[in-house]
Amino acid sequence: MRYLVAILLVLLSACASAPPPTAAPPAELFADASFARPSRPVDAADLFTLSPEMRDYLHSAAFGNLTHSLGKQHGLLDALYTKGNLKLAYDSSYTRTAAETFRDRAGNCMSLVIMTAAFAKELNMEVRYQSVDMESWSRSGNFYLLSGHVNIVLGSRTTMNDVLPEQALVVDFLPVPQADTLGTHLLSEDQIVSMFQNNRAAEALVDGRLDDAYWWARAAVTRNPASAMPLNTLAVIYERHGDKPMAERVYRAALAREPENLVTLRNLEPVLAALGKTGEAQAIAKRLASLEPVPPFQYFHQGVSAYEKRDYAKARDLFRREIRRAPYNDEFHFWLAATYLQLGDLAGAREELALAVENSTQSEIRNRYSAKLAHLRQLGMR
Repeated sequence: MRYLVAILLVLLSACASAPPPTAAPPAELFADASFARPSRPVDAADLFTLSPEMRDYLHSAAFGNLTHSLGKQHGLLDALYTKGNLKLAYDSSYTRTAAETFRDRAGNCMSLVIMTAAFAKELNMEVRYQSVDMESWSRSGNFYLLSGHVNIVLGSRTTMNDVLPEQALVVDFLPVPQADTLGTHLLSEDQIVSMFQNNRAAEALVDGRLDDAYWWARAAVTRNPASAMPLNTLAVIYERHGDKPMAERVYRAALAREPENLVTLRNLEPVLAALGKTGEAQAIAKRLASLEPVPPFQYFHQGVSAYEKRDYAKARDLFRREIRRAPYNDEFHFWLAATYLQLGDLAGAREELALAVENSTQSEIRNRYSAKLAHLRQLGMR
């Protein structure tokens, strides 16, 4: 993906189930002495811990009435996610613990799963975690992020052992109406914790906090050494830290676990080139070209280039092509809206901007889109 500003791809919550646990990762994958201690403790011990406010809510009359009248599963779901109660918002800007999600009344799919599991465990319910066969790309600065999706299954101790679908409740927080049509894979709680730690590493990396990012990624690798996901993140951190030999070593460790991982292959290619391993880099580039001829964001970047050259008709067509591949990316809809505006299509611009608002997963960006949409609607009334 050489056309990108930086070839740094970070997996957030993985969408494929990891292999069975293996032995601890080899010590040569870590470089503790190269990084300062984290600014805050890197600890997931309180990930599922209920805050005093959560316990108060759990023992409130309103909560008890719902679980009594609807049963534990549906009562819990109603108490947490109906509009008249907590009024939780989907927000992917930061991966929160259970207590943080309850405090902020917001979270991404990982945060909402963790908070739901915390309440369910307190109610002595059985919980199972699932990865959903879904991937989506986004970007933040010069980082290109590949996110997966997780959900949770709630049931009683007996029904979960028998896996009776009519007695187990799947709770999904996907903000698009398609989760129930996708395949799923069971995840262990250790895998969920590792994904949380990996998210924290990715978020620190995007914020430029390399030391924090390293320790979170190290923790994620240690928790689930069989997964390529946190190894890829750790390697990106080494690369950004200027240690390309370590980046190569860890990328290769990730590929030993998932040889066809396109993200890791794309990240490894420029590292090999920078290290003078031209032949290997070219071989990977050729392999990538056959596995994925049109990488993510290719039509988008071509569309931006056409837009900047004021070739708005070409930009419109390219943005449309990218949206057909990734219909839930808010940035693609926003750029198409801007293109329609340049073409004098006010109705088209309003429609695409509304889709950008609908598909945005970060409250700050959603508010920015909403303000622009309100302005366009005012223009349409004149």
